[in-house]
Amino acid sequence: MTIRAQSEALERRTLSSRASFSDATAGRARPEQPCSVRTDYQRDRDRIIHSKPFRRLKYKTQVFVQPKGDHYRTRLTHTLEVAQIARTIARALLLNEDLVEAIALGHDLGHTPFGHSGEDVLNEFLAGEGGFRHAEQSLRVIDLLADHHGLPGINLTWEVRDGIANHSDGFTGGRLDEPRAASLEGQVVRFADKIAYINHDIDDAIRAGILTPADLPRELAATLGGTHGERLSVMVSDLIAHSGEGSEIRMGPEVGSATARLRDFLFERVYRHPQVLVENAKAKHLLVNLCSHFLARQEGLPPGPGDVKRRVADYVAGMTDRYAVDQYLKHFLPIPVGSQ
Repeated sequence: MTIRAQSEALERRTLSSRASFSDATAGRARPEQPCSVRTDYQRDRDRIIHSKPFRRLKYKTQVFVQPKGDHYRTRLTHTLEVAQIARTIARALLLNEDLVEAIALGHDLGHTPFGHSGEDVLNEFLAGEGGFRHAEQSLRVIDLLADHHGLPGINLTWEVRDGIANHSDGFTGGRLDEPRAASLEGQVVRFADKIAYINHDIDDAIRAGILTPADLPRELAATLGGTHGERLSVMVSDLIAHSGEGSEIRMGPEVGSATARLRDFLFERVYRHPQVLVENAKAKHLLVNLCSHFLARQEGLPPGPGDVKRRVADYVAGMTDRYAVDQYLKHFLPIPVGSQ
């Protein structure tokens, strides 16, 4: 018996009947020989971690554009926090931790530079052609734009792709809005994503001087806790307590409602704060001009699938913040003589 087969047998003995078992995956678009050591979901996790799009996440904005401090979140640290929260939940519910981790690590592979400001620019750029959503772009990265042994895409399993495709959008009263992932593991990641960014965005906003701890609504603090650690513990514990059976991951009504209201508070006080909006407007201006430039002049535009407009969107979406700035400087500002 291979090590992989032993791991698959262990899943069958120890996980809940509600879990997604590695030996029952719906498979990959390109069939492959199984690994002798790793299960299919472990293999997916490793492919994501070793991919170039994953490494670029360390230089992509979470909320604050190119912050000077060393402790602000980036898209990569956000991804790691989501994975940690999701694994904690999955372990408590006896779900498949490897599947949860693969979905969490891959969920933002298609995210743009400068956070959701970049997503807004590309959504407008592709208006009339289906628009742009980062979850769908993550699938495009997985299926077409990243590569594995010279073949297009990293060829992940159906369950990982489904979890990534359905990780976004909101929840109401502690329940997920439709659509939702087919697996409980995918639903866990969708909640973990929200739990992570709600809490770390508060932490970063306090660090930036946009919020103080006293600004947080008292009634929400009474329910969720007054510190970063307390809020995480309450949200995660409540989710586990209310998801122990059935085919749905959910929070209880009280904590779920408070979590949704805290998210609304962040939109009002942080994401739409004048200081944030000013920097986001600069980032949007930069990306709009880069899209126009590469659409009109295709020198330097990498080859890829789709028409020119789609290739421009793929190229810009894959940029890090600093690479986008470098491209803007190169194409729109004069270069001093002797510096080339």
